[in-house]
Amino acid sequence: MATLCRPAIAVPEHLITREQTLELARVLHRDHPQLDLALRLIGNTGVQTRHIVQPIEDTLKHPGFTVRNAVYEKEAKSRVPDVVRRALGHADLAAADIDLIVYVSCTGFMMPSMTAWLINTMGFRSSTRQLPIAQLGCAAGGAAINRAHDFCTAYPRSNVLIVACEFCSLLYQPTDRAVGNLLSNGLFGDALAAAVMRGEGGEGVSVERNSSRLVPDTENWIAYEVRETGFHFLLDKRVPGTMSVLAPAMRDMAEPHGWDIAGLDFYIVHAGGPRILDDLGKHLRLPPETFRYSRTTLTERGNVASVVIFDALERLFADGGARPGARGVIAGFGPGITAEIALGTWTASRFAAVT
Repeated sequence: MATLCRPAIAVPEHLITREQTLELARVLHRDHPQLDLALRLIGNTGVQTRHIVQPIEDTLKHPGFTVRNAVYEKEAKSRVPDVVRRALGHADLAAADIDLIVYVSCTGFMMPSMTAWLINTMGFRSSTRQLPIAQLGCAAGGAAINRAHDFCTAYPRSNVLIVACEFCSLLYQPTDRAVGNLLSNGLFGDALAAAVMRGEGGEGVSVERNSSRLVPDTENWIAYEVRETGFHFLLDKRVPGTMSVLAPAMRDMAEPHGWDIAGLDFYIVHAGGPRILDDLGKHLRLPPETFRYSRTTLTERGNVASVVIFDALERLFADGGARPGARGVIAGFGPGITAEIALGTWTASRFAAVT
């Protein structure tokens, strides 16, 4: 089975706290008729700190979509190589050993994709396959894992590099006063991740099966509206309610495998907000500490979109990992409403020789 190895995580150096976020909202939107509601929603996210790619004074400016996208490309090319090198090291592989690069991001646009730039600059083979995923939002991290698993199933002994790069702060829209947008200003953070799925050998989560589920008629509940100023984030208050559909979907996926989704050993779940985790726990009848790695990511990083599940997985590794054979689930949720779910067991086997 293909094994998802230890991720490498990076966050930008600029930090903003919950208190600073609330004060900025009070100052910038002091005449907003629903300011009290927005402040309450931001406070209820549980986010204490977030990292952003630019100083806050630059983040609050909007020099235009062209400039912002140029910042995205510059910062991505500056920061991605480090997480790639560390992820390859965790997997005990070199760039030349990678057969597919999956690059996920919903906060900037490049064509050719970052995959082409990585191949040209970091020693990957020119025959390395490329799979950019740009429109699955927060679910893209789970989708990347699942597509990597599909590839390794189709091509045994292959190795896949996954890269996630999210600079959510570059989507700040100073003139968008919708409550959902004000909430997003206090929820989302910036981060990068990379991880390798080895087709043979490795230590981490050996993925056994994967699945996708779309909640019907929820296309507009999490969305971007593309305007002259760039991407405007739209968020419907009904999103947490989708766990009533996605929790059974997770159960249905596990049961044919002989697994009880409520009786697993580890849970790596997208932390879109505390209500998502609370509702998922309620529907699966799991205690709050079940999602402790995801909750810590939310508290310390905010919602970092496709990076969340890799950050939470890295926290499991840092905590000593799981016992060999332990069963677990990795699940990402995002626009659609879409769930990308993978089931796997923990393997502590040493690396197989690279041939």
